[in-house]
Amino acid sequence: MADAYQVIARRWRPKQFDEIVGQEHIVRTLKNAILKNRIAHAYLFVGPRGTGKTSTARIFAKALNAEGGPSVSPDDNSRTAKDIMAGNCMDVIEIDGASNNSVDQVRDLREDCQYAPAQCKFKIYIIDEVHMLTAAAFNALLKTLEEPPAHVKFIFATTEAAKLLPTIVSRCQRFEFRPIPDDLICKRLGEIAVAEKIDVSPDALKAVARLANGGMRDAQSILDQMISFCGEKIAESDVMDVYGLASATTVQNLAKSIAAADYPAIMASVEALVGDGRDLFRVLSDLANFSREAMLDSIKNGGMSRMLGRGMRTESILRMQEALHEGGGAVRRGLSERANFEIALFKAVEAVRSRAIDEVIRELSAVADSLPESGAEKKTT
Repeated sequence: MADAYQVIARRWRPKQFDEIVGQEHIVRTLKNAILKNRIAHAYLFVGPRGTGKTSTARIFAKALNAEGGPSVSPDDNSRTAKDIMAGNCMDVIEIDGASNNSVDQVRDLREDCQYAPAQCKFKIYIIDEVHMLTAAAFNALLKTLEEPPAHVKFIFATTEAAKLLPTIVSRCQRFEFRPIPDDLICKRLGEIAVAEKIDVSPDALKAVARLANGGMRDAQSILDQMISFCGEKIAESDVMDVYGLASATTVQNLAKSIAAADYPAIMASVEALVGDGRDLFRVLSDLANFSREAMLDSIKNGGMSRMLGRGMRTESILRMQEALHEGGGAVRRGLSERANFEIALFKAVEAVRSRAIDEVIRELSAVADSLPESGAEKKTT
């Protein structure tokens, strides 16, 4: 029987520190901890999904338990390294916090900590989605977490650090995993595409990166689906059709129509977007992101940007962006997606056309200062 297919996100999972994308600050710190023998007993990895928390935890566990180690570049071909990366090492225990969150299960873990590792230098517990543990389970873990045996290390991973007890966080070294920039996602996906002998256009890679929202795993999963849909050649239009995206040009033209208060052009754009089956909430989100770029451009250029087709002040762009953000909730939860989408666009137009009171006062003051002094004012002086 043929071997089972392994998805790209698993096949291309990082195996060494240097393969981790977009988290250089974390890689540098963990490497230095190993090189300088300053290895803590508990680590907390915090960040959005798909940014490398669990992969980094496995690589760190492999580095700590490397033969002759700890080592920042462990041998991938050793039996221990293969078992750790496959999740089969009896001394590197991966626990799903969502399904192993009771106080009894944590008490079992606490008792298991007392036994020495069977084949490695350290016994390492990787607890994913640790915020799902109950308060009682956290409390049962506190003492062990504060003073664990010398051979035990804890690595916690979570997407919702705010749900963790402060007493847990204070006992850990905390690492913040950042959303991965689109350019780094595109670069990595391009390398994967070359290795997989897939022809993917640069614009298609950019569209996949936009969809991933900073998550490398999501980006790889999307690429995997696109390969199944398109075969060996993927164009930007293919990604747009499968995921209901609007092209960057379409988004920019719609933003310029809003800035110009061109209602016929706005309605024509809406008709085309609906006819092509585009995701209107996603379009609104892309509009908000583009308006943010215009706002940053205006800040860099002394309070004025021309990215929206005409000169617009920072205040006007900010009001436009606020209107688009407010419309997002109505588009997602409203009864009529199209109607709420149109209302959001029209409110953005009105927001652009309205003028802040401080701006009006500033302009009136400038006009008043430019007027010549009256005769009465001259006499009093």
